[in-house]
Amino acid sequence: MVRGLKPTRAHWVETVKKFDDQGFDIVLVPDHIGVPSPFPLMVSGAYLSDRLRFGAQVLNNEFWNPVLLARDLATSVVVTDGRIELGLGAGHAEQEFAQIGMAYDPPGPRIERLAAAATIVKQLVEGETVTTTDAPYLLTEAALGLPVPSQAVPTMIGGNGDRVLRIAAEQASIVGFTGFTSGNQRVQTELSHFGWDGLVNRIAHVRDCAGERFDELELSALLQAVIITDDPEAAAQEWNARVDPSVATNSPFMLLGSVAEIREQVARLHELGVTYLTVFDNFTDALAGALA
Repeated sequence: MVRGLKPTRAHWVETVKKFDDQGFDIVLVPDHIGVPSPFPLMVSGAYLSDRLRFGAQVLNNEFWNPVLLARDLATSVVVTDGRIELGLGAGHAEQEFAQIGMAYDPPGPRIERLAAAATIVKQLVEGETVTTTDAPYLLTEAALGLPVPSQAVPTMIGGNGDRVLRIAAEQASIVGFTGFTSGNQRVQTELSHFGWDGLVNRIAHVRDCAGERFDELELSALLQAVIITDDPEAAAQEWNARVDPSVATNSPFMLLGSVAEIREQVARLHELGVTYLTVFDNFTDALAGALA
């Protein structure tokens, strides 16, 4: 996932080429105030590589009208020959809402809108005409009039809490696990499910919610760091002094150690069914090197 992108064409071209050369499958961009807009990056990136897929991890649903989001998504899918994924979240950075003059509602209403929007966007992209008479979205015969993708657009919904993961289990094709509970800031330290047992617990919750469709889901983990080192505790301390090194060095979301140890951790994730690994751009060299 790209976090440190400079808003220049040259840097974006260099970034896409680097990830393409390293063998990654998809380039993900964020959706925050103060960083480049996601859809122009995704579409332009697909013209810089004829192999990579592009997506956002994740779009802040509160910033998007579902019909207009579906229009941007469907258009992007058309012009990239289907190499776009949708990532959708409820939004959590309170300061960004203040920056654009939007009310910051409690998690409940935001999650309710996330569930409704995910359904609406999917229906519209698949060519349906949508009318809703109930809150939170009131729509009258909304339709896109755009070509229907030949294959379903992959949708990622991720998080850590029961409600968001239930929505992901029931509606998404990719379930993203984070290991921490989001509050109202970008950086969190409430690592409620950051250990291996925590991830097992969250996967079990998704399995219960998904029922028969569980085997159709792709499971993803957002890796906070990948560091090749012979001193994992010191590396963890340097990464974030506020996190107990004993927690960071025993987490599926932190790959710390020798190349062999990192490979063992990736294999352990695969055994749990997690096959979609997301890593921040400052750690792509380490992951690519370890898995080369």
